[in-house]
Amino acid sequence: MTYVFLTIDTELAWRHHAAGLGVSLVEARSIEPGGVGLAWQLALLARHGLKATFFVDPMPARIYGLEPFARIVDAVVAAGQEVQLHLHPNWTKAAIADRAAHASFELIDYSAHAQRELITEAAALLVAAGAPPPVAFRSGSYSANDDTLAALAALGIAYDSSHNGAHHPWPSAIGLAPSRIAPVARHGVVEVPVTVIEDQAGAWRNFQICALSAGEMRAALDHAIAEQHVATTIVGHSFELANRAGTAPNRVHVRRFEQLCALLAERQDVAPTVHFADRPTLPLDRTDAPLPASRWRRGKRQAEQLWSNLVAERAA
Repeated sequence: MTYVFLTIDTELAWRHHAAGLGVSLVEARSIEPGGVGLAWQLALLARHGLKATFFVDPMPARIYGLEPFARIVDAVVAAGQEVQLHLHPNWTKAAIADRAAHASFELIDYSAHAQRELITEAAALLVAAGAPPPVAFRSGSYSANDDTLAALAALGIAYDSSHNGAHHPWPSAIGLAPSRIAPVARHGVVEVPVTVIEDQAGAWRNFQICALSAGEMRAALDHAIAEQHVATTIVGHSFELANRAGTAPNRVHVRRFEQLCALLAERQDVAPTVHFADRPTLPLDRTDAPLPASRWRRGKRQAEQLWSNLVAERAA
């Protein structure tokens, strides 16, 4: 049995805030962009009978208030999905009146004590928005180190999913090998790494909707099943299926997500989707190896990415 953690980082996109958009427009283009945001994703997951984890960053509530996050939490919980904790620390010095103001974007730039304070505040904001106390965490931009894990353990958060070999050693700075994809006990928590595949020899690419083709996603999941991996951890975003402006769907990304959900539904008997709150039994002594590189798969994805960037991204 290979467990699948299908995770969606759900946040107000900094680019829309920095562009000076109105409060309601920042929310709309981050959470429900182009008609393929949170509501659309929840509906598709429901049609396929899949479980997903929505890592919600509540830190913009400092300036935008709790209402947008209460709406997010209500929608996710009502759909039978789970809310867990996400955190972009740059919002701590953001302001509506000065859109250029911000704190450091990377959690690893903060001391161990400051990280613990930030995570404590974020968890409190998330609960105030109506979420259950979080049991899992992912840092914004995958920016975490061993101090982050120690802080999570001290706060009783059991799982972290910030280690991403495609972004290692910066800003994903946990002291694990870039190729580490199997869950592992570390500093008092269970680290559930983002799954990566080998893009070229010694280079990694994360299992993310906008990063892998549908063919690569199928190959990565089938590799995990065949090799009896402990888990496959997939990343998406609330805004990832739309163009960067948040005004229209990116049809390449939408098609990938639709194909991924259909694939996961087909594989449910051997690769069931799970929530962190399910506390699935995860062996912590495995050395699962990522899908090896394929020039054919890579070339096909690069052609698809070119189409996405030049055509789908600009479609109105």
